[in-house]
Amino acid sequence: MASESTIGKRILFGFVVALLAGGMLLYLIPQGPGTSDAAGTDTVAKVGDESVTMADVRQQLDQIEQRNQVPKQLEGLYAQQILKQLVFQKELDYEAKRLNITVSDQERAARIKQFLPTAFNGDSFVGIDRYTQEVSARFQLTVPVFEELIRQGLLEEKFRQLVTDGISASPQELQEEFRDRNEKVKLDYVLIRPEDLQLKITPTDAEVKAEFEKNRAKYQLPERRVVRYGLVDVNQLRQNVHITDDQLKARYQENIAQYQVPSRVHVQHILLNTVGKTDAEVEEIRKKAEDILAQAKKGANFTDLAKKYSEDPGSKDKGGDLGFIVQGQTVPEFEKTAFSLQKGQISDLVKTQYGFHIIKVLEKEDAHTKPFEEVKDSIRAPLMLGTADKEASDTADQISNEVRQSPKTSLDDLAKQFHLVISETRPVAATDQLLELGNSKEIKDAIFRLNPGELSLPIHTDRGYVVLSVKDIQPAHPATLEEVRDKVVSDLQKEKALQLAIVNSEELSRRVRAGEKFDAVAKSLGLDPKTSDPIARDGSIPSVGSGKQLIAAFDLKPGDVSAPLSLGSNRVVYQVVSKEEPNQADYEKQLKDLTQAVLQNKRSVAFDAFRDALDQRLKKDGKLKIYQDKIKSGVDLS
Repeated sequence: MASESTIGKRILFGFVVALLAGGMLLYLIPQGPGTSDAAGTDTVAKVGDESVTMADVRQQLDQIEQRNQVPKQLEGLYAQQILKQLVFQKELDYEAKRLNITVSDQERAARIKQFLPTAFNGDSFVGIDRYTQEVSARFQLTVPVFEELIRQGLLEEKFRQLVTDGISASPQELQEEFRDRNEKVKLDYVLIRPEDLQLKITPTDAEVKAEFEKNRAKYQLPERRVVRYGLVDVNQLRQNVHITDDQLKARYQENIAQYQVPSRVHVQHILLNTVGKTDAEVEEIRKKAEDILAQAKKGANFTDLAKKYSEDPGSKDKGGDLGFIVQGQTVPEFEKTAFSLQKGQISDLVKTQYGFHIIKVLEKEDAHTKPFEEVKDSIRAPLMLGTADKEASDTADQISNEVRQSPKTSLDDLAKQFHLVISETRPVAATDQLLELGNSKEIKDAIFRLNPGELSLPIHTDRGYVVLSVKDIQPAHPATLEEVRDKVVSDLQKEKALQLAIVNSEELSRRVRAGEKFDAVAKSLGLDPKTSDPIARDGSIPSVGSGKQLIAAFDLKPGDVSAPLSLGSNRVVYQVVSKEEPNQADYEKQLKDLTQAVLQNKRSVAFDAFRDALDQRLKKDGKLKIYQDKIKSGVDLS
């Protein structure tokens, strides 16, 4: 049995992971224990004797990409945010050692009992094997990585408390927050979007020619290349693959374990949370749960009851549906009841560490192995894909050998020998998309590296493998009007649309201030007037802007008209319809929330200031070193 200290260390982590997941802080993806190597070629920052490497950054970026699709053009930004957070973690560790701030095992154990009760059965630790499985299943992490992130989270929490404990909210700050939340304005408004005006603008030939002549230097055509390519088409190979029943049965037997289905039940539940509640509060919650149970037993729709009453955020919107659960997956009390019920049956109240549950069983399945006939179609598709992919890979290897051994081999000769499909691209520049070849950077690099007549080695794409040969090179040159007419017209439309948006917004504002009706003027200018709902400073008008962007409206009187407001390339003009002053009688009702909001904002500002000051002090003392040249050279992380 693990010691209490070890238990505390091993099972605290869930709370911080939950916080990170809830906050969507992309740069706080967990990493393993920090390295302490001397600055090497891969080191991009050092704090004291601790290093942050490009490998550390790449590891975390990979973990982000496993959870979310990261656009290629944003990888550099993500990498910078990851690096910033990794450096800050090292800075906190350095400062914690200086100030003798530590995270104790007892603190960890206390936290885990509060936020991850499934790690205990009563007061007993569930065991390292089950704990490891739960960490892996819930967070897709190893235990060491899991525990390191918990340590980092608790350490940062201690520093936040140290920095922000003395912060308070003054009466004036509370009144300002109350005003910001409760003072509201209702607006007539027009949003003028230049992009909506562009299609209405048709430049004359004379205007197009004049625009081109005025900006000739702007219209330079880059080098373009036409490429012939031979394709090992994986999709075509897949269509020609024939898989026999004997092959399917052999694969079925090889992977028989994955077709074994344990005893499982498909359940819905309604949860009323009792975590952190007093005995008196728990008793009130029990009474509410009993009332809900009575409704369910009398035939009320269970899904509707769950959506209305359940306090489980993970299943509430799904009507309490937890899907299938297997033994060992949930807390003992819940599991025992769920597996004892029959299909369609509703439980009595079930008390667990989380609160009171009402459970309904939708389906039950005894342990069994899925028969071959049931799963053979699901085996066939991946087996066909794998067979075709291997055939394509083998062909690509043969082509590579042929190109290396016979550099003078032509693309047409390769196509005949290996049954390649020959195609040709349009003229493409280095910045153009090449969707027919998957817009691959490797392919683009090869196109502009090859000399005419040379063959590339096979390059893997979504379509299969391609071999490239440059057919024609069109050098960079000043464009003629005919070559760039569409671009000139588009540029002219954008310019005229922006000017028209400015003119219309100024005309609308001027005429309404002179006494004309807002709607009438807007419509006469071809604009679409609208009226907002009452909004506060922390509200917004959809598709227009936030209350903070429209802040000047709160200083105007009903009937007043704004000057044209620029929001990016868009222009907004509004007139105040009505103004709703805060009701001071609501102040006491909102005081708790107001206080929390003011304190949270002030604490955030204070901690950001602490973070900046720590960063500057460590730089000044020579304890923080950032290797900008290595960051720039490694920012694409490729």
